[in-house]
Amino acid sequence: MTVTSKHDHTEAMETMIEERLESLDKLNLSGFVFKKGSPSCGIERVRVYTEKSMPSHSRSGIFAHAFIEKFPLIPVEDEGRLHDSVQRENFIERVFSYRRFQDLMQEGVTRQALIGFHTIHKYLLLSHSQQHYEAMGRLVGQADRYQLKELTGKYGELFMNTLALKATVRKHVNVLHHIMGYFKTRLRTLEKAELLDVIDDYHRGSTPLIVPLTLITHYIRVFDVDYIRDQVYLNPHPKELKPRVGGVHGDREARSHSGGTWRNPYGLSARSGDKAEAAGSPAPRSQTTAVR
Repeated sequence: MTVTSKHDHTEAMETMIEERLESLDKLNLSGFVFKKGSPSCGIERVRVYTEKSMPSHSRSGIFAHAFIEKFPLIPVEDEGRLHDSVQRENFIERVFSYRRFQDLMQEGVTRQALIGFHTIHKYLLLSHSQQHYEAMGRLVGQADRYQLKELTGKYGELFMNTLALKATVRKHVNVLHHIMGYFKTRLRTLEKAELLDVIDDYHRGSTPLIVPLTLITHYIRVFDVDYIRDQVYLNPHPKELKPRVGGVHGDREARSHSGGTWRNPYGLSARSGDKAEAAGSPAPRSQTTAVR
C-alpha cells in the first residue's frame, strides 16, 4: 500500500510475481542476484513502511521471499554483499556447485552416481562443515534405504545448505593438511618445509588461498594422485573466473549497474530480470539478475 494515496498494489504485485516465477522456472537457473534494499527484491532488512508511515527493516522483499520459497536450492545473493571478496567467492562456488548437481539430476542420477558426486566434493564440503559432510556421508551410505527421488532430494538440500556455511581460514588449512597427507612422504625435506610454510602464510593471512592450492596442485600432478586430482575443491569454478581469494582479510572490488546488466569482475553470464514496484512501499523500481 502506498503511503500517500493508500492504494493497495498487493494483488497486482502477487499476480506479477506468480507469472514471473513461472517464466523463471523454465530457464533452468543456477543462481540469482537481488537488488540491495529493494522493497520487492531485497533479501533481508528491507524498508517497508507501517500504516503510520514508519519504516521497518524486519523482512525480505515480496518477490525475493516468493522466489526463495519456490526455488529453495538455487543460490541467491544480495548485490551489495558481492562487494566482499569472501561473500562473492562463496556465491560463485555455490552457483557452479548447484550447476553440477543440476547436471547430475538431468543426466539420469543413480545411487552410484550420487555416491561418486559426493566423493569428488569431499574436500569442498569439508572446507565448509565437517559435521554436515559426515551427515551427508551417512545419507549416501544408507542410499538403499530410500527411494531415489527422496534420496536425491535430501542430499541436494544438505549439499546446498552445507555450501552456504562459511568456509573459514581454519577449515581451509585443515583441508590443505589433509590433502598434503596423500603425498607428504614423497616430498623431499625442503619441499615439505616449503609447502608447510606456504600453508602457514595463508593461515596468518599474508597470502591468499590460491598460493598453497597452486603448490599442492603441482605436487598432485607430479605424483599422479588420482583420488585428489579429481577433487572439486581444487577447481570449484573455471580458472577464467579468477583465483580463490578467501583469507583473513576480504577485499573490496568495484561493481556497477548499467543498462540492466550486472558488471562483475568474474565475467559471469548474467541476465536482467524484472523491474517491479513493491506493495507496501513507494520505493523506486528495482532490478534482479539471473545466472544461468
